[in-house]
Amino acid sequence: MTQRSILITGCSSGIGRHCALRLHAEGWQVFATARKTEDLEALRAEGVTAIYMDYTEPQSIKACVEVVLNHTGGTLDALFNNGAYGQAGAVEDLPTDVLRAQFEANLFGWHDLTCRIIPAMRKQGYGRIIHCSSVLALTGLAFRGAYVASKYALEGLTDTMRLEMHGSNIFISMIEPGPITSQFRENARLNFIKTIDTENSVYRDRYKIRLKAMESDAPGQFELPPEAVYKKLDRALNSANPKPRYMVTVPTYIMNAMRRFLPTRALDAFLRSYGD
Repeated sequence: MTQRSILITGCSSGIGRHCALRLHAEGWQVFATARKTEDLEALRAEGVTAIYMDYTEPQSIKACVEVVLNHTGGTLDALFNNGAYGQAGAVEDLPTDVLRAQFEANLFGWHDLTCRIIPAMRKQGYGRIIHCSSVLALTGLAFRGAYVASKYALEGLTDTMRLEMHGSNIFISMIEPGPITSQFRENARLNFIKTIDTENSVYRDRYKIRLKAMESDAPGQFELPPEAVYKKLDRALNSANPKPRYMVTVPTYIMNAMRRFLPTRALDAFLRSYGD
């Protein structure tokens, strides 16, 4: 049986690294991307083909695709877009350049990579494209506006692409996790400190409380390990007819139900209390 191949992004830690190692153990030919040299070396030590790629660097995306397709002879069974980061801060405190950077990493880079892979999948006549979305693609949440907007946009773009590619035998799915154990929260905290002028904000006092909460290493309520995402990825890769969406964690199911059945004002009231 021919070894199946997959390109996974954002494999330095958390979801990406776990899924890359699990699929490698299952016999997949895994191409895993990361940005830091030490993370690339750690992946290679596990037997995974690790490639430098940064979603904000178009040349690195182009080079990554060339390396992958050269390795496989021009084919690729699956793409799992996963690498992303969270930009915290009230919408009115977000410099436009900071918002633009969030979209570069969480949307534009994903689009660039995906569109470079699709021709190979069309030529071979099949493929799986899976995007790691978020519970915050379902509802807004205070002080997460940049991240929410990038994920809303990803869902809209993906829904449209799924309609356009119907009948191509290229299946497109989204995985929508809630809280998953990773470096995501700590990375978001450090990025928030670097990009947001908290001292001159009307939300200064609330920011101090939020920063303190983000320093905790304690697992959040309903937090699951990356294995929970891998199980849904496995289904998206192996199902004969994969679902458009796979939800992960209790909060994701709850938010999905609430946005469908609650009036907007009632949902807003809940989200205000949850966000605090």
